[in-house]
Amino acid sequence: MSDITHKTTASSGGLHHINKPLFAITGGFIAIFCLIALYDLDLLSRMVDASFAFSAKYFGLYWQLLLLGTFLMGLVLVALPGSKAIMGGLDRPEFPLFQWGAMIMCTLLAGGGVFWAASEPMAHFLSSPPHFGAEAATPEAVNPALAQSFMHWGFLAWAILGALTTVMLMHYHYEKGLPLSPRTLLYPVFGDKAINGPIGLIADASCIIAVVAGTVGPIGFLGLQVSYGLGALFGIPDTFATQAVVILGLVAIYTISAMTGLSKGIQILSRFNVILAGLLLVFMLIAGPTMFILKGFVGGFTTYLTDFFGMALYRGDAGLFGEPGWLGWWTVFFWGWFLGYGPLMAMFIARVSRGRSIRSIIVMLSIVAPVVTAFWFTIVGGTGLSQELANPGSVSTAFEGFNLPAALLAITQQLPMGFIVSILFLILTTVFVATTGDSMTYVISVAMSSEDKPALPVRMFWGAAMGAMALILIYTGSGGIGKLQSFIVVTAVPVSLVLLPSLWDALRITLAKGRGDA
Repeated sequence: MSDITHKTTASSGGLHHINKPLFAITGGFIAIFCLIALYDLDLLSRMVDASFAFSAKYFGLYWQLLLLGTFLMGLVLVALPGSKAIMGGLDRPEFPLFQWGAMIMCTLLAGGGVFWAASEPMAHFLSSPPHFGAEAATPEAVNPALAQSFMHWGFLAWAILGALTTVMLMHYHYEKGLPLSPRTLLYPVFGDKAINGPIGLIADASCIIAVVAGTVGPIGFLGLQVSYGLGALFGIPDTFATQAVVILGLVAIYTISAMTGLSKGIQILSRFNVILAGLLLVFMLIAGPTMFILKGFVGGFTTYLTDFFGMALYRGDAGLFGEPGWLGWWTVFFWGWFLGYGPLMAMFIARVSRGRSIRSIIVMLSIVAPVVTAFWFTIVGGTGLSQELANPGSVSTAFEGFNLPAALLAITQQLPMGFIVSILFLILTTVFVATTGDSMTYVISVAMSSEDKPALPVRMFWGAAMGAMALILIYTGSGGIGKLQSFIVVTAVPVSLVLLPSLWDALRITLAKGRGDA
């Protein structure tokens, strides 16, 4: 082990702690992206589309294997004696179980836990995934539609967000004194060069750019979606002005939350979100098609488990490096999105999981969170499937053109007290995205300044910068945000290489813990 003594401060530091080269690279890249979008959106589209096609074609199979390997290795770690080891330098957990789980659940679900939960099962129901090839819009298409949604938001998606990388970061940061930043994930391969050289700078910059893209996308889409919802429910004009007001309000919420830190704003916002989501979940389960939802969950989850490896490794006509087609716009897109979040999400989980065992962290991420997510998707999406089967066109007509917010409102407005339920879902979605905004603002600032409690101006800057980027891209038209979503897949290419060492090093750490020599 190196004698590196890079320690982070326990208190909020000043601006002199900012990594200026890292700030220049990430801030400059984001500024250039926005300027090109304003200058020539068509040029940006061509650049992004070409990069997207290359990334999906040549890295899609690698990503499928990486996510599957990460999940399976996590299960191996859980079975090892060393997984009982408590991480983070604390004897007791810093946060109670409910608050800890709430902060973790809200961060990924924010990216699509409401609109995608309503829309993805419907999309697969209306056009059955090629792995299944069920007859569209029939009762036989229900289980495959739910199972494919579970694949994209289930075990593999959650595992890549920190099942292995959290173990590494907690070990190297809290026990060995290395930075709580993405570059530390490369330490097993490059040693000191990963911490102090250009390799680490490139790793940190790539991961920050990826997570900014992955967070700005939902912020921008939220502005479009809530604006659409306000127009549909209250007749408020769906214009750029409305979208801007929504985004500015969201930025204010998550920036203030990030400024107050983990023990206040981020924790309070997450707790509120989980409680509201739980209440809506119970209401929809009781007031909606209860038996259909329960049968759909059991049937969809059974299909998910029995076809797990077939879906995880599905390549269709793509072969090793063929044109990905359906795979590129579904599975590879989602894998790229979640991969981009991986290192910084692991930083966040490492920060909130002090005092937890390796086993409890992996079980929460790789098993508990995916099952809860699957049930959530069944309740929201399954309700829509039941409505569509009973009354064809009741949801699909609104969903035409892949209109995500229209699909959600079509589902909620058919429920008892539909108007109120629709408003609550818009609030839920807003707070969901805010919980991602505040946690990612926090960890970007940590990575940028190498402090557990970064200076407030740093947090304020990144909170505002992501909101400004969303506004600029929306100003160019919804195509700007759409291209950012495609760009997420491009940013996942270098990030996926940063995540690779976790496949063997988390195992090494856990085995060493079992021997008592870590």
